[in-house]
Amino acid sequence: MKLNKKLLATGVLAASLFAGQAWGAVSAEEAAKLGDTLTPMGAERAGNGGDIPEWTGGMTTPPAGYKGDGIYVNPFPNEQPKFVIDQSNVDQYADKLSPGQVAMIRQYPTYKMPVYPTHRTAVYPQDIMDETVRNATRSELIQGGNGIGNYANATPFPIPQNGLEAIWNHITRYRGGSVQRNVGQVTPTANGAFSVVKFQDELTWNRYLSDYQEGQDDNVLFYFKQAITAPARLAGNVLLVHETLDQVKEPRRAWIYNAGQRRVRRAPQVAYDGPGTAADGMRTSDNFDMFNGAPDRYNWELVGKKEMYIPYNSYKLVDRGLSYNDIIKAGHINQDLARYELHRVWHVRATLKDGERHVYAQRDFYLNEDSWQASVIDHYDGRGELWRVAEAHGMQFYDQNVPWYAIEVLYDLLSGRYLALGLTNEENNPYTFGVERQSRDYTPAALRRAGTR
Repeated sequence: MKLNKKLLATGVLAASLFAGQAWGAVSAEEAAKLGDTLTPMGAERAGNGGDIPEWTGGMTTPPAGYKGDGIYVNPFPNEQPKFVIDQSNVDQYADKLSPGQVAMIRQYPTYKMPVYPTHRTAVYPQDIMDETVRNATRSELIQGGNGIGNYANATPFPIPQNGLEAIWNHITRYRGGSVQRNVGQVTPTANGAFSVVKFQDELTWNRYLSDYQEGQDDNVLFYFKQAITAPARLAGNVLLVHETLDQVKEPRRAWIYNAGQRRVRRAPQVAYDGPGTAADGMRTSDNFDMFNGAPDRYNWELVGKKEMYIPYNSYKLVDRGLSYNDIIKAGHINQDLARYELHRVWHVRATLKDGERHVYAQRDFYLNEDSWQASVIDHYDGRGELWRVAEAHGMQFYDQNVPWYAIEVLYDLLSGRYLALGLTNEENNPYTFGVERQSRDYTPAALRRAGTR
């Protein structure tokens, strides 16, 4: 069935397309491109004949100097920027930037984008890539596009036919199976002053639970637990989320343990534009991980693919020789530590449906073709004005075959403030992969144990 994507994006075809139907899988002939002209994840294998090289399998071997301790060293320590995009030349490169990136450069004389040689380091474990190829001919959008059927534990739509499929690729992407991380979050004032909120996060896909049984709680995509460890006034507060796959059948389950009250309660506000945890109003719940949660409040348009300068191989930002004071500056992070490369991205536009409510009326996503991670997102308010700009400074966790973020940053163009999440430079044991968890670790009763230990 060939669709008019423009009509679908406006919602004209949405009701007739999804009412009582499943949709998404591609033909075996189309799927045969995966591993051939396309990578197993659906990216174009070939380069562009210029700055973007061919994908040759990603970075699967840690660089010299890596000790296997989760402290990631820079595999490109001697590379220098090819050029820098700033206020003097932004118009020359604007066609390869998002409107939000251009706005940041124009608003801040100190915001610049050092552009380095492109390295297509992204790669996933072989079993995840194999499962992705199998998903191509079986995974389907169901429940109006708000759930996925016939899906198994990898990227569901490596050859996306619409914006919903593309955004589900970001939401479901593999991040290590079962991982624990200790990270910092800051929300600097306009003059750059900040304090750090520290989190211990746990993220476990249902199939990675040690007591997982087929058919048990299979509508849960993953379990997420976040405990605040500092400052003292917030320490002990814990958030628990069961992220459901079909969120029409069953909305996200969320609970909060309040250490001061010693009480566990349901937390329906942990969704959509509910306030982000300890974020001083600087992000919504669905800004976490660039975007998360149910996509049902928006119409999704697959605008197309383009070449774009995006944050990539951002190993300078996890350098253990840096303090948070070295990174966090007034208005934006220290852009001397940022690294941008030219990559192909999928442009997906989300526009708020009639009758739905959200503080963001439109969001423009730029998803990296090699990993399906959102690299840049521009957010517009109800007046249609550009409001916030998110950048995910991606890196490859080369000992785990996991593309993820060094840090994610959300800039507020109106207030002059921003949020940076995922800081690890001053944290002990920043990332631990392969952590053994069982279902009892993600029950409401487990929240009290997490908050008091």
